[in-house]
Amino acid sequence: MARIAVIGAGTGAMTAAARLAVAGNKVTVYERSASYGGSVGRHEHEGFVFDTGPGLLHLPAVQRDLFVKTGKESLEQCVSLTQVDPAGRHLFADGTAVSLPNASRAGVASALDAALGAGAGERWTGFLERARDAWDRSRRPLLEEPLRADHQVLGRDPYPALKQRRLLRTRQAATVAEIGAWELADARLAALLDGYALSYGLDPRTAPASAALLPYMEQTFGSWYVLGGMRELARAVYERCVARRVEFVFGAEVVRVVEKDGRAAGVELTGGEVAEADRVVLGVRPHAGLVPGGQVWGADDVPVRAGSVPGRFVVLLSLRGAREADAVHRTVVHSADGAAEQEAVFGGRVAAHPTVTVLRPDDPATRPDEAHEAVTLTATVAAQGPVDWTDPAVRQRFADALVERAGAAVPGLRERILHTEIRTPAETEAETGAEGGAVPPPALAGAQGAYLHPGNLTRLPGLHLAGGWSHPGGGLAHAGMSGTLVAGLVVEGDGFRGSR
Repeated sequence: MARIAVIGAGTGAMTAAARLAVAGNKVTVYERSASYGGSVGRHEHEGFVFDTGPGLLHLPAVQRDLFVKTGKESLEQCVSLTQVDPAGRHLFADGTAVSLPNASRAGVASALDAALGAGAGERWTGFLERARDAWDRSRRPLLEEPLRADHQVLGRDPYPALKQRRLLRTRQAATVAEIGAWELADARLAALLDGYALSYGLDPRTAPASAALLPYMEQTFGSWYVLGGMRELARAVYERCVARRVEFVFGAEVVRVVEKDGRAAGVELTGGEVAEADRVVLGVRPHAGLVPGGQVWGADDVPVRAGSVPGRFVVLLSLRGAREADAVHRTVVHSADGAAEQEAVFGGRVAAHPTVTVLRPDDPATRPDEAHEAVTLTATVAAQGPVDWTDPAVRQRFADALVERAGAAVPGLRERILHTEIRTPAETEAETGAEGGAVPPPALAGAQGAYLHPGNLTRLPGLHLAGGWSHPGGGLAHAGMSGTLVAGLVVEGDGFRGSR
């Protein structure tokens, strides 16, 4: 039985903890905050309940596999999963609106044709077919295996872009923005694709064409909601860990990974207490001060991503008045000037015309009674630092802008507001410790490997990386895959290549 110390209680770290405990290890999780879940948080106010992190689940097979492998009760026996249908309603700058059905490619094509004109559905379907090819080519090495030593092969973009005649020569789309301009050939379809990239914290102007995998995953495997809020999923994973005898120590901030005889040998907590361990799993964003000698890079030499990664600005609205019967769970109000928004978000400024995602779950657990409604507004924004999100005036102006834009999705929104709670990257940084309140994006192939994350193995033997800041990146599904890979590496050794 090995003693394993896990730093952080995010979903990726808890996935690793549960799987390692089932394998017979003694696992202790050290979490700096007072609770589990990391970014999968909850806010409650006078009977209203809100998710403060992810609002929907994609690729639930990752969580299903965790529950199958760690106990007798399935995921569906621990939480109530419902498919969101339609998957989303999109409001474009020209006033066009379209509702896209959940996990129905033919239905999406028909909806796009009806809303945007004949041919729109065919162009989007053709794009998704190419995205499927990219998925088939990269799924295993990018998502289901530890990062290979020859990870440079993932520097090649798997998306089979169409050849285009541009400026007297043949070119192929290399970025999300170029796919929108050259292959989709409709400003609204381009905005739809840009919106997927932006929601994951990716700049459409520079994100590789392989980001096509993101809408492909959502539209193929569906969008799911957990009744009671996504925090219920984090609770279920935590309870599975406890059932497998994982010990949690909350309010315990790790300041240093202890090294002995050239390998990880435990963790040092604030105050100097040292907890010895045979292995350490780092489930938070790696930084040099945490690891002896700054050995935070993977053994495969993929560095920690440099530069500012965007965060999320969230407005939680307690509303009077019932949710109308035909309301849609998720509405995306697209920016009137996407280029300006991207320049602002990725240039460290406040966007004047943000893209806003409006979540209106039809869930009695989120409201005090049927005469009220809980609504969440979310926008991708520059991190804390480039923008001072602690400034009350800046916070309020941007919140007002989101409410104004969300009025297109929620009738009479401003007049219905009883209470407003604002959460910015500043709160994310304070609660999770993520620098700047940044939210890690998923790993992507292409762009010479610039969108990969550090591998799960590190240069310090006995130290492993799990969670959104390591391979294969951020998001509930990706973080869960990361925890699975770490458990496989610990249990089966460094030669582990993933489950088949």
